[in-house]
Amino acid sequence: MPALDRKWWTLIAVCTATFMLLLDITVVNVALPDIQRSLHSTFSDIQWVVDAYSLMLAAFLLTAGVLGDMFGRREVFAIGLGVFSVSSLVCGLSTTSLMLNLSRGAQGVGGAIMFATSLALIAGAFSGKERGTAFGIYGAVLGGAVAVGPLVGGAITSAIGWRWIFFVNVPIGALAIAITLLRIQESK
Repeated sequence: MPALDRKWWTLIAVCTATFMLLLDITVVNVALPDIQRSLHSTFSDIQWVVDAYSLMLAAFLLTAGVLGDMFGRREVFAIGLGVFSVSSLVCGLSTTSLMLNLSRGAQGVGGAIMFATSLALIAGAFSGKERGTAFGIYGAVLGGAVAVGPLVGGAITSAIGWRWIFFVNVPIGALAIAITLLRIQESK
């Protein structure tokens, strides 16, 4: 079996990370009632579980793109994966609403860094018809993440508890970081 080209490893890492970050937007919505009961949260606290993530994702998107252009997209993407994965762990370990909301904000920053550099990594790795194929796969992964998020969130929350919607990001993030650092070519 022939080895995969670097460009396909780039697509695998980027799609894995982007799937994880978009899944996290929708998967949490299903778990909110369980989170509220577990942490004895108010409605406002629960609202911030979603809003902190979305707000930080939107606020840091442009800045993260500029940082990727300046310092290297691969490195910045790996940092975003690290921030997202570590903050996911903290989300799962949260004992208060404040701890969860702050870690969700940090998760949003990591997501912004990953999302801002993902398309540039794909565009740098692919050219011609293959670039169109790569962007098509990327788009399908994004759509799939949004579509299956509520199902995955419900299954995980029902089977093993709401904390695991965050814990599952840690090994996936670690794998994506390894692929990023070992297989993706740096670009500025």
